[in-house]
Amino acid sequence: MQERHILCIDLKSFFASVECIERGLDPFTTPLVVASKRQGNGAITLAVSPFLRKQGIKGRTRLYEIPKNISYQIVPPRMKLYLEKSKEVVKIYTDFVSFEDLHIYSIDECFLDVTDYLHYFKKTDYELAIEILKTIEQKTGLTATCGIGPNLLLAKISMDLEAKKYKNGIAKWTFQDVEKKLWPITPLSKVWKIGPRLEKRLNNLGIFTMGDLAHQDPMFLKKKFGIIGQELWEHANGIDFSRIKDFEKEPKEKSFSHSQVLFKDYYNEEIYLIFREMLEVLTTRLRLQKKETQLLGLGITYSKTTGGGFYHSQKIQQATDNEEILYSLCITLFDRFYEENMPIRKVSLSLGSLKDKEGIQLNLFESFQQQQDHSKILEALDQVHERFGKNSVLKASSLLENSTIKDRNQKIGGHHE
Repeated sequence: MQERHILCIDLKSFFASVECIERGLDPFTTPLVVASKRQGNGAITLAVSPFLRKQGIKGRTRLYEIPKNISYQIVPPRMKLYLEKSKEVVKIYTDFVSFEDLHIYSIDECFLDVTDYLHYFKKTDYELAIEILKTIEQKTGLTATCGIGPNLLLAKISMDLEAKKYKNGIAKWTFQDVEKKLWPITPLSKVWKIGPRLEKRLNNLGIFTMGDLAHQDPMFLKKKFGIIGQELWEHANGIDFSRIKDFEKEPKEKSFSHSQVLFKDYYNEEIYLIFREMLEVLTTRLRLQKKETQLLGLGITYSKTTGGGFYHSQKIQQATDNEEILYSLCITLFDRFYEENMPIRKVSLSLGSLKDKEGIQLNLFESFQQQQDHSKILEALDQVHERFGKNSVLKASSLLENSTIKDRNQKIGGHHE
């Protein structure tokens, strides 16, 4: 495996630090919280200053959960300002690497592949990280932490778990650190791309440390978690083949997408039914146009009362139009990135990298006849819906309280975005 020199840089308590700097305050001595006062004591904080973090206050917590003996200043969020500051920092990164070697992971976090620049700057990756962090602080007043690794995974985990322990905010991991530093990690949700929900599913299988995960049979994990199972095993062994160039925006290709704003807040497993219904719409489109997909994207937007959300996509090794395969992948992505008990108000799904369907793809769990029969049933249902309307035949789950498909079919005739 080719070793790269990857930096993962995170701006410390970004929103709160920006607010402190704008007011001429020191983020490390100022107790400041970014939250909407209008929502009262139950408002969720979008960020807290580094000073409050040292007091044990987490970034996303409700105001009433902050101990009453701690006094603090509340300021409203200003997203436009944060985006401007983020752009300033990205501009600094492009003074060190070209844009094609930069991946903007979030508003406050970026990956830089500095492999081809070390000779030019005549520095090691560690020395270059020191210079970049110093430049950020000098030009913007913001402080950052940095993880260095031979791939994106180890750079990210070293930044998340170790960089904050050092005075200069920099940690470096190599492949030799996998057994010593990666395998002992528990709980699993400390690790990038393993959320609390996915952690529970792994715990139910007797997997509690990254070492436990690394020593599982990858085929067993693939059977349990689909294509993400293989990736989980690779990550537990420090393996990550992805490159920053993989994240480059490709020319716009045809894709099928579907999104909906929900009529109420959904929580946790309540959203699964919505995934089912939306995938039913999208896989119908695939069948009608004789297409299969190799890329599923899932976006979740939380309620305005809390803000935030996520969008992540996953490549699919074998092109498919199978609703069950896509649903399983959807659930696993959700379990990876969803923050427990956050109110969901919008869901977006997309199917990309479309290919022409060239026959039935065999799998190990169904006979050819079973797959052929299933395909014929779906085609017959598509014809019924086309002729008599989309509410002419519905699944029993469509009558459940959390279902939205019946109302949407009536309002827009099954039209999708």
